[in-house]
Amino acid sequence: MKQLSFLIKPASSLCNMRCRYCFYADVSDHRSVKSYGVMEEETVRALFARVAEEAPDEVTFAFQGGEPTVAGLAFFKNFCSLARECLPDVEKIHYSLQTNGLLIDDAFAAFLKEEGFLVGLSLDGYRENHNFLRKKADGKDSYTEVMAAYRRLMQYGVDCNILTVVTAPLAKRATKLWQFYQKNKLEFVQLIPCLDDFDATSREAFALTPHLYGAFLKELFPHWVDALVKGEYISVRLFDNLVRQASGEMPEMCGMCGRCSPQLVVEADGSVYPCDFYVLDEWCCGNLRDNSVKEILSHPNMQRFLVPLVSDACKNCRFFHFCRGGCKRYRALYLAKTGYCPYADFLASVERDLTRACRFVFGRR
Repeated sequence: MKQLSFLIKPASSLCNMRCRYCFYADVSDHRSVKSYGVMEEETVRALFARVAEEAPDEVTFAFQGGEPTVAGLAFFKNFCSLARECLPDVEKIHYSLQTNGLLIDDAFAAFLKEEGFLVGLSLDGYRENHNFLRKKADGKDSYTEVMAAYRRLMQYGVDCNILTVVTAPLAKRATKLWQFYQKNKLEFVQLIPCLDDFDATSREAFALTPHLYGAFLKELFPHWVDALVKGEYISVRLFDNLVRQASGEMPEMCGMCGRCSPQLVVEADGSVYPCDFYVLDEWCCGNLRDNSVKEILSHPNMQRFLVPLVSDACKNCRFFHFCRGGCKRYRALYLAKTGYCPYADFLASVERDLTRACRFVFGRR
């Protein structure tokens, strides 16, 4: 079965929030055009034409930003309508959306349910932490509105994950974060490490240090295992993948598969990049208006990006089979600069808990 996946920036770097640590604001500041505005219908049609050329059985369109919902509900309705019109031979079309939730009203939530979107809602834990880090464009707090968006998504039956950026301040409060998840019955969670920007200056107060990240994981994981054993399971994507790997299965999480895969990140003007962390002029691999998917995948920048770069320290690590060298962007900021790997430290500290989790999940108690 042939599958294709695209990560789309329908509103480029436009956003209605001003998060203190925003990585995409930093990315867009480092290219010649900061924002390409809202994607035009001509570009959407060009995308579908390129998909049709490949004749896939399944295709996934994932929307990120900036804030993708700034493109407007009408944009998304038109996108899905055009997808049905232009891709009649594709057996399955999957949609996902990463959003801050501020524009998710009843009409938007109903649409997301109707089209089967998987939604990732950005929520940085408990009220004080979230409001400190995630301000609206007018400088006001956003926690109350984001929680209301979550309740609305649940009311309409939309599949929803919580996305939490782990900053330096939050990394010191792992137990409090876990208690927040439990109290609010947040069942699906993804943890996103906060990285330094490219200049390693403006976000240093929020960016994780390797040792802080290791300590955070070591504190959080036993809570996760205890809840699992008690029948109070919360899906934490990283931990789920670790259990799968420890049990001999393959991970599904990017950065744990031993190599980078092309994400085919599509900016609003149709230009394509290999990874969300590298939407920079020097990594552009062409434009869907001018180039086929095959031409984009064979572009020198794409091929350069896909070359595996794993250090001898990683290859000789006894936990190499878990991360296989890890994410290229993370590795450059952690192991390459400090010689310390938070994953190796974390895994060495929780081996017993990991074994307990595996035995429980797979019935080998």
